[in-house]
Amino acid sequence: MSTTQSERLRGLLEPLVSAEQLDLEEIEVSRAGRRRVLRIIVDSEEGVELDACAELSRAISEKLDETDAMGDEEYVLEVSSPGADRPLTEHRHYVRATGRLAKLHLHEGGELVARILAVDEEGLDLEVPGVKGRKPTSRRVAFDEIAKARVEIEFSRKDKKEEEA
Repeated sequence: MSTTQSERLRGLLEPLVSAEQLDLEEIEVSRAGRRRVLRIIVDSEEGVELDACAELSRAISEKLDETDAMGDEEYVLEVSSPGADRPLTEHRHYVRATGRLAKLHLHEGGELVARILAVDEEGLDLEVPGVKGRKPTSRRVAFDEIAKARVEIEFSRKDKKEEEA
């Protein structure tokens, strides 16, 4: 998708997304056979409900029908929340991942799997799980040390509500 089309779509759709108290994370236009697919990814501090995606999809569809932002070619509109494996790229992504296990690839070449305990403007406070019966250790990582990061899926971890009960 060209930068100008991306910027135009962002300018057109961001107010609709913001009106629903959501963050516009990504806009992607790709080909699927003869059709194009317009994929809109939205998120919020509390996550995104399916009903919110459906409502936003209708509003976006109406807005796009009023304009020529997608041209005359057919396209499929998809509005969804980011997947669990979405890369952590923005400060708000790290804040939303507080309490979760994350895999960090560091610029210095190392890899670290740790639980995000706290996030501030400079970086992360982490708990590195102990190995072979050892206790977990604390570690501080600055944002400028992180090359890539992503949340690790945990199937056996109790969520906060279960722990409080």
